[in-house]
Amino acid sequence: MEQLQEAIKQLITISENEMENFLRDCKTKTFKKKEVLSKPNEIATEIFFINKGIIRVKILDNSGTEHSIHFALENQFIADYSSFIQETKSIYTLEALEETEVVIMPKSTIDWGYANLKEGQKMGRLIAEYYFIYQDNRIKNNYFRTPKQRYDNISEVFPNIHNRVPQHMIASYLGITSIHLSRLKKT
Repeated sequence: MEQLQEAIKQLITISENEMENFLRDCKTKTFKKKEVLSKPNEIATEIFFINKGIIRVKILDNSGTEHSIHFALENQFIADYSSFIQETKSIYTLEALEETEVVIMPKSTIDWGYANLKEGQKMGRLIAEYYFIYQDNRIKNNYFRTPKQRYDNISEVFPNIHNRVPQHMIASYLGITSIHLSRLKKT
C-alpha cells in the first residue's frame, strides 16, 4: 500500500495514525488480463487505486457496440464514480487490460475518510477536480481537435499507451474506426 500512501501524501497532510485507520479495510488484489473489476447493472461500492497495470472503462451502446471511454494507469484512482456516489446501477465495465494490481478501497473507507480525516474533504475534492478537468478536456478534444490531433495527444494523457493497449481500443477511445487510425499512423 506504499504507492497509495505516497499518492495520498501528495494530496493532503495526513498523520501516520490517520493513514493507518483510513487504510485498515483496504485490500490489495491482482486481476488477470481481461478480468473484470466492476460490472454494469451493479452498484459500484469500491474505488480502485492502481499500483501496476492498466484498466479500461468501457460501455455498450444500444446497438451492442463496445466503446472505450477511459483508460486508467498506475497511481490513479478509478471507479464508476456516478454509480459510487449516487448508489445507482453502473453502466460501465472496468476491465484489466494486463495483469493489474490494485488497492481496493470500499465505500466505508471513503465515508470514514470524509468524516474523520482532517483533510479528507480536501482529498476528495482534489481527486474530483482532477477527473472533472480530465472529462472537460476530453469533451473539448472531441469537438475542437481533429482525429489526428487527438491521436497525437493521446500519449500525453496516457504515457506508453500504444505499447499497452490494442489499437482497436485506442481507435474506439478516439471515436474513430481502426481503419482510420491506421491511416492516421501513416501520416
